[in-house]
Amino acid sequence: MPIAAVVAPAPSLPASSSLLARLAERAPAKINLSLAVLGRRADGYHELSSLVAFAGAGDRLTYEPEGEPGLDLAGPGAATLTVEPDNLVLKAARELKARVEGLRIGRFVLDKRLPVASGIGGGSADGAAALRLLARTNGLAPDDPRLYAAALATGSDVPVCLYGRSSWMGGRGEALSPVALPRFGLVLVNPRLPVATASVFRALGLAPGEIRRPPPRPDGFATRAEALAFLVEVPNDLEPPARALELSLGEVADVLAATPEVRLVRMSGSGATFFGLYDDCRAAARAAKAVIAARPDWWVKSTVLG
Repeated sequence: MPIAAVVAPAPSLPASSSLLARLAERAPAKINLSLAVLGRRADGYHELSSLVAFAGAGDRLTYEPEGEPGLDLAGPGAATLTVEPDNLVLKAARELKARVEGLRIGRFVLDKRLPVASGIGGGSADGAAALRLLARTNGLAPDDPRLYAAALATGSDVPVCLYGRSSWMGGRGEALSPVALPRFGLVLVNPRLPVATASVFRALGLAPGEIRRPPPRPDGFATRAEALAFLVEVPNDLEPPARALELSLGEVADVLAATPEVRLVRMSGSGATFFGLYDDCRAAARAAKAVIAARPDWWVKSTVLG
């Protein structure tokens, strides 16, 4: 049976036995704390080296194993999503089904809260959450290699989102290793402007076959000061071309940089979401209020990182 997607209002949970069968997974925002683009591969992908961490904010995916196979969209971001089969929840389910004979697929409901195409891996996190839910209901171990294979086939950022912990991400996303990272307060800001990932990579201007030296890769950081000292030296290579393509991104960085107690301001992924790091969640909450006061039209979220 084909898997279909529809936009629907947030469903109410029935007061019946089906409530017991409804499972849920968080799909936290993926933050590229650093992002080095090392070169263009023969297969067309770019070779990356990135320190990735996960925020306390994200989407939420619920699942009814016995429901009609498909996907319903809910939440504040539902109207901005396409309902085509390329939605990563549906794609992840198809990729796993192709690898696991007899895989049972039910109905997903995606509560979309992160902005779409914003450099914080919302779709990838959703696809990873779908894989975890399917694994739980089909008796697959978390380290089943078919889960990883389905994740990589779904998208380059899906494997690290499936792992769900602070990591070094290499290759096009297939090489992962854990990194100890202290907790930060975090503010995410998106100006509600689309920035096309392909355009940003083209603007970076790497020639085919060009290889850059990879940045150092510590095993972890004992303190926030140690992590910040490293991040200051290892930037996001995609931020300058993104800002050149969309000049208004400079305002986002400036507004965040003007908040009290901010330790670092940077763009995540290919944009257009910027983040500010703070010593704790209280400082982040104060900063978020200042950003909202300055630009109430932007998407702003105060949360934690790590």
